[in-house]
Order: sequence, then structure tokens, then C-alpha cells
Amino acid sequence: MKKLSIPAVGIDLGTTFSVVAKLDDEGRPQTLINAEGERLTPSVVLFDQDAVVVGREALKALAIEAEHCAECAKRDVGHRVFHKVLEGKQYPPEVIEALILNKLRIDATTQIGPFSKAVITVPAYFDEVRRKATQDAGYMAGLEVMDIINEPTAAAVAFGFQQGYLNREGSSIEPQHILVYDLGGGTFDLTCMEIRGTEFIALATDGDVRLGGYDWDQRLVDLAAEQFIRKHGTDPREDPRSAGKLWRECEDAKRTLSTRPKATIICEHRGLIAHIEITREQFEEATQDLLDRTRFTTVQTLKAAGLEWKDIDRVLLVGGSTRMPMVRKMLEELTGKPPDASVAADEAVAHGAALHAGLLLAKEQGLPRLFRIRNVNSHSLGVVGIDPLTKRRRNGILIPRNTRLPVTAKRTFKTSKANQRSVLVQIVEGESPSADECTPIGRCSLPKLPAGLPAQTPVDVWFHYKPNGRLKVRVLVPGTDRKVETEIARENSLPKEHLDGWRQYISGAPPTDYR
Repeated sequence: MKKLSIPAVGIDLGTTFSVVAKLDDEGRPQTLINAEGERLTPSVVLFDQDAVVVGREALKALAIEAEHCAECAKRDVGHRVFHKVLEGKQYPPEVIEALILNKLRIDATTQIGPFSKAVITVPAYFDEVRRKATQDAGYMAGLEVMDIINEPTAAAVAFGFQQGYLNREGSSIEPQHILVYDLGGGTFDLTCMEIRGTEFIALATDGDVRLGGYDWDQRLVDLAAEQFIRKHGTDPREDPRSAGKLWRECEDAKRTLSTRPKATIICEHRGLIAHIEITREQFEEATQDLLDRTRFTTVQTLKAAGLEWKDIDRVLLVGGSTRMPMVRKMLEELTGKPPDASVAADEAVAHGAALHAGLLLAKEQGLPRLFRIRNVNSHSLGVVGIDPLTKRRRNGILIPRNTRLPVTAKRTFKTSKANQRSVLVQIVEGESPSADECTPIGRCSLPKLPAGLPAQTPVDVWFHYKPNGRLKVRVLVPGTDRKVETEIARENSLPKEHLDGWRQYISGAPPTDYR
């Protein structure tokens, strides 16, 4: 592979830990260590008066200063503010994500020199608003986000590289179907993919943005707290510091239970202490419903792809939480074959992102592409319309879920009254025919329609959905000169001037024409 003139950097911006990788001179992905000498950077931010601390020290502070720490901000991405007030302030979750990305960028710079271009990964099940917020976080951290890539897709690309598919001699001869089971710290994704030569084709995807190892940790916390209450009559979860220490103990215990049949959790609260023994059997019984949720999604994704288990060549494990024995046992019982743990569970996603970054940079420099990615959308996209009979808000779907991207789709709606002077297009994501049961994504308007238009005048709405899951909308009234083409205005997104201000504050970088 010809050497790229710009570093190819991929970032796995995780709920609990984040990873940065780059391509070496031979085009091989390698994980970069952070300033602490570690491959994984905890996705935790400590607000210490005027100072902001990210990573290992912030994670340690959770045990004694939990009220000043922001953890699992990725779960709040897409909402207006982070769920916790910090130092008397409410921060947008993408700002917290930007602080993490800035730390990753600075640490990587010490090894590979200054860079700005990077690919960032997101859960396949992230909707359009969350994807835009992740791009905003990159911008505020001083990065130029070349693309957003789905985490399971990135893992599949890393697997393909490892198998030798990404060179001219090593492409897979027979198409392979792989199911990527990605259980991370805070999110769960399932993607069924076909590897055909050097093409990585997503067939179907599903997931849960609020299910991950964090939830298994919480069950351990509850098990330990209940035993503490029975012994001492007081609840350690009621005090932030006691709860923070208990959480760290339970995280360690979860890892212990992946290799040993039991673990001991030390719980301290109000001068009282208890040594609590939890067996693997107890832990698995307390979390069986969480595992069942992933099992159900796995079955549904296979059906959506139009495949049967006999068609699946490999079930690829990604994400640190897949190390739990209960996960591997369930998958083997379900699929009839042992899951494949050949890729580095914590690093594969960042490696795939770096490979994708190399692909994009090679294209910019006129070099041949070694592979191609073809994704699908994880949610149906539609427009809110009014049912003329019931007068209820309905979801008029333009792009059904699991449609191959990129795609352009059109649907015609009609004005509701004579002489209507403007049209408001409200975009939603979801599968329900009722707009009220779907997620509002944003809206755009077409003002100053010609006077005198009759009721039921047609209005064409076009969606162009990009491979990275970002949406452009075009609205026009046939037979007139009235049209608008724009990216949608999102209710929870930060305005451009705020993004520029945060960019200057967090990274010191000047504003650009980023939108």
C-alpha cells in the first residue's frame, strides 16, 4: 500500500472506554496508547472547579467525587442536556463527548504529530440526531470528521483485514455471511453482513442504545446493596461517594466472574463495612432478562436479513461485555456454532475506523480503494401528515428501515387548505404508523407559497440519506418556483455560534464553515 501523506486515524468513542487507532506505513491498523500509557481511555470527565480532567484520573474520582463526574455521556447524546448537573451547570452531552475526543486527539498527537482528519464510530442503532451530535462533538474537539461509521461495520472491516481480505490477492472467494454481536459498555448492536470479495455489505441491523455492560454492573450494585441493607439496615446507593466506590467494586467483580465462579465485593457506607460474596450463578440469574433482550434482537435481525442460521458462517464477538461466559453460551446454543472471538474485543472497532479513514484518504489522493462499505439505515424515516378521515398525525414513511444506503426517496403530500402560504415538514424516525409514537428528528419549512393555491395542492418531499446516516431534505411545490433544499433543523442541536464557541474553548481551534 502506498504511504498516505496524512495519518489515517479512527476513533471508537465508547460509552465507558474510548480507543484511537491509526494505520502504520504498511497500512496495518495499530492502537495508539494514551498519555497514561494505556490503550483504553475511560470515557469519564471530572469537572474540578476550573479544571477539566478526562480519563483514568476522572474514573478514579468517581469513587469519591461522583457528583463532579460525567460518565456514560454517550447514552444522553441526542438529548438537550446531560442528565446530571455538574458544578452548577447543565452541559450538552456532545460537549462532554467533545472533551473526551479532545483528550484523545492531544494524546495521539504526541505519537503521530498534529492531525485533524478522523473517522468516528457510532452504534449502528444511533438515529440521525445522535449521528449529527457526534459529528458536532468532533468539530468542537478540533477534528474534521471525515465520516461516521457504524461500530459493527467497523469491526467487520477489522475482521476482514485480519483474514487477509483487504489486499488484491486475499479477497474472499466465496461470499461470507457474518453476524456481528457488539455488546459494549453502554450500547448493544447487531448487524448481519455479507463479505463479498472486498465489499462489506450490511444486510440488516438492530440494537439498543440503552443496553450494555453498564446495566450488568447496575444489577451487581443492586445485589450487593440489598445484602448490605439486610446486614446493616442502610442503603449505600443513597450516598454518591458510597455508591461510587461500590460501582468500582462491582465493575471489578463482573470481570472476576468471567473467569472465576465467585467474587467478593467490599461495600463501605457510614463507617460500616461488609464483604459480600456473589456467585456467577447469582449474577447470571439477576441479569438473565438483559441477556434475553440481546437474544431477541439477534433473532429479529437474522429474520430481517432474510437468512437462517445455516446461512451464517461466523458470529463475530465485539465489545468488552462479550467476555461474559453467559453471552458466549447463549450464542452457541442459539446458533449451533461457537462464536468467533478472533478480533480484539476492545480495539477492533477503532481498527476498522482507521482502515475506513485510510480508504477515504486514499480516495482523496487518487489512490486505488482496497474495499467498499455499503450500509443500511437502522430506523425508518418519514414525514408527519394528517389523516384526512381521523385528523390524526400519521407517519408517512419515505425510507423503510434496513434500506441500502445511499438512497433518495420521494413522497407527495397535499396542502390542507386553500391559499396555504407555507408548508412545515416535520421529520420523524420510527416504525409506527402513528407519528406520536415516533422520534421527532427535526423540521424544515417552505415559506411564501404563491397566493391562491387550491386545497390539496401537491407538495413533493425528497429525502437523500447518506451512507453515514445523515439526511438532506428537499421540498418543492410542482409548477411553482418554490423549493427548499437543506439539512433539517434539529430541536436539540447546538446552533453554529455555540459550536464555534465550544470549539475555541475546548480545542483552541478557530471556526470553520462546518455545518
